[in-house]
Amino acid sequence: MPAIAIDPDQQYAAAMDSVDLINALRAKPSRTKEDQESIDRNVKHLKIMVGKNYWTTQNLAPLKTAIGSGS
Repeated sequence: MPAIAIDPDQQYAAAMDSVDLINALRAKPSRTKEDQESIDRNVKHLKIMVGKNYWTTQNLAPLKTAIGSGS
């Protein structure tokens, strides 16, 4: 089975979608249970993504900040 090429820029864009969602939900004056569950899922996703070894020049600071603010 051939190896699947991973595009770090595409993965970064997907991770930034999670950052944006976490930030938007955290900015709400009040959150529903579903909002918090979405934050939790996206924080988990970002923790996995930060641990990947294919990052090159991508700035991981926004991902790490979102993890901290969403926890």
